Amino acid sequence: MSLTCKILTSFLLIFAVSTKGEVSENTEVIWGCLDHDINLDIPGFQMNDRVADTRWDKNKIKIAQLKQDKPPYQITDTYVMLKNGTLKIKALKRNDSDVYTVSVYDLNGKNILEKAFDLKIQEMVSKPVISWSCTNRTLICEVAKGSDPKLKLFLNETRIKESHQKAITHKWNSKWTASFNCVASNNVGAQTSTVTISCSEKGLDIYLIIGVCGGGTVFLVFVALLVFYISKRKKQRSRRNDEEMEIRGKRVTPEERGWKPHQIPGSTPQNPAMSQTPPIPGHRSQAPAHRPRPPGPRVQHQQKKRPPPTLGKQVHLQKGPPLPKPRVQTKPPCEVEENS
Repeated sequence: MSLTCKILTSFLLIFAVSTKGEVSENTEVIWGCLDHDINLDIPGFQMNDRVADTRWDKNKIKIAQLKQDKPPYQITDTYVMLKNGTLKIKALKRNDSDVYTVSVYDLNGKNILEKAFDLKIQEMVSKPVISWSCTNRTLICEVAKGSDPKLKLFLNETRIKESHQKAITHKWNSKWTASFNCVASNNVGAQTSTVTISCSEKGLDIYLIIGVCGGGTVFLVFVALLVFYISKRKKQRSRRNDEEMEIRGKRVTPEERGWKPHQIPGSTPQNPAMSQTPPIPGHRSQAPAHRPRPPGPRVQHQQKKRPPPTLGKQVHLQKGPPLPKPRVQTKPPCEVEENS
């Protein structure tokens, strides 16, 4: 009898192990979002009074357990055992990615349920950014964050392109007004961006306008500086020429100016009224003031004689143009007769 019991027990153990192996092959993949909480629910299971023990293992290591009439067991605060048998994991990290197994037993210790979950963790994608240029007719949709993103581009609700990269590019052949919708997604979430692009034939790209205005401003500044430089050079050249002319005027000799020879001593001038005393060298002759009329007959002043210039001695003449000769007022004949 004892031998029969041993054989039966061995058969049951082998059957149980084979049953567990079949359950582990049907592992369910669960996706979790990085830095977010997740609940591992047991599909098709409902807690009742016949359930005596519910246990969760991570890679065959017990992390949480809920027994009848006993407080729940949790290996760390990261794991929370709920009353319905669900395991809650707080703030998922990269190292939380693993295989989790739940085992349920009844009051007799019989295993009535066993399920495995393969938890995989991804970072949620960020909202995609759409940029475009009407000049080269190019649209770019890109996403900055997210694990294994998948991009889909829609034109007026019609999908036109798809990519598993973090950026997608689209070019068109004509200018029109259209609505683009870009969707970035992965296994833990999705984000969407929508834009309406208007590129008319008469319109100019904002970057082209800015470039033309900037180039025109730089050109005007260059022309103004060039005009200022040329005018300044002309003023300097004119000033230099005036200085050279003044220096040359100071160096002119009396022979070049053409001074008149002096009269021979003893000779009388043909017109005594126009005779005058030669100016003293180095002094300017002043214009004669008005003289009172003499009471007697006009006395003719003799002209002072000046010795002729000697050879080898250069006479210093006054610089500049010759001064006008003063006029000698003559007395009318009628007045002379009355006074006599």
